[in-house]
Amino acid sequence: MAETFAGKWKLDKSENFEDYMSALGVGYLMKKMGAQATPTQVIEVTGNEVFIKTITTFRTSELKFTIGQEFEEKTIDGRLVKTTVNLEDGKLTQVQLGEPQSSITREIQDGKYVMTLKVTGKDGKEVECKRIYAPTE
Repeated sequence: MAETFAGKWKLDKSENFEDYMSALGVGYLMKKMGAQATPTQVIEVTGNEVFIKTITTFRTSELKFTIGQEFEEKTIDGRLVKTTVNLEDGKLTQVQLGEPQSSITREIQDGKYVMTLKVTGKDGKEVECKRIYAPTE
């Protein structure tokens, strides 16, 4: 089922991303660069192995994991977290345990790849962001 995510996706729309980055504690300059970036994600799936390459003009990051297995992740914003990604009801749900705790849910909706990112900021309020990607090529 994870195979539905495989392909090349370009950011089409973003909602509440700067607030999400603020809640993560991202600094001003990185937040401004992140808000301007229009990343492309290349996703490869082989069985339970998933590889996600995120490409922007500023930097490229790579994430490789096995569904259901915890691993150590250094996030693009520099946090070191314990991460587990599970596949449930056609969605990839990624939980990042660290400071702060966050989650990313990936799903396909109407032919688009939708990421819903959530974090609870230092003020205790949950911030949600949506990143909507369209297929390329």
